[in-house]
Amino acid sequence: MTEDLLAALGRYDSPTLANAIETLDIQPRDVGFADSRIRCMFPELGRMVGYAATATIVARGAPGPDWAGAGNAGLYSYVRTIPAPRVVVVKDLDDPPAHGSLWGEVHATIFGALGCAGCVTDGSVRDLDEARAMGFHFFASGPSVSHAYVRVETVGEPVEIGGLTVAPGDLLHADQHGVLKIPAEIAAELPAAADRVIETEQALLRWVRSDEFDPDRLAEMRARH
Repeated sequence: MTEDLLAALGRYDSPTLANAIETLDIQPRDVGFADSRIRCMFPELGRMVGYAATATIVARGAPGPDWAGAGNAGLYSYVRTIPAPRVVVVKDLDDPPAHGSLWGEVHATIFGALGCAGCVTDGSVRDLDEARAMGFHFFASGPSVSHAYVRVETVGEPVEIGGLTVAPGDLLHADQHGVLKIPAEIAAELPAAADRVIETEQALLRWVRSDEFDPDRLAEMRARH
């Protein structure tokens, strides 16, 4: 995908793009996005668009001497294999999750330097003021005070985050509303589809706000738009 296309997708909010995807009728309407368990921690940072670099973590219990996970070094190396801009998508394998955080000021700085725009995780995040100040997006289940025994188990495998399955290289769009996966096969069509969605909605709203508004015609006009 071109830089121009990525920039174009960044001009729309995630609900508009979700509606645009619906109009192209390539998947059921109840898939393709993370549910409300994944919260936008910094709505003021606006929209995030990037390709997914996936990983899994655990944070409970100290690792034994025979632990052989990917580790931080494995994740640092792996993310550079994904095209920029990158979004690190991390599945927390603990039950319950979010006991310890991989994400704070240090990793926001490191992954920012590695070309990552932010992270999406069903785990936790911390150092919120510092990450916000550097413009690094956090989409997470919530905050945590500790990293506990957090460690990277695997990298580069499909993960499920808030009901959304994300594979390495998937294109994600996220903002204050949540996280949306952009189907690659229709990505180039989405800006025009989003413009049509906006115009259709605005035409209906102009009528509702006008002197021609007729409550008895609402169902008819809503179906038309």
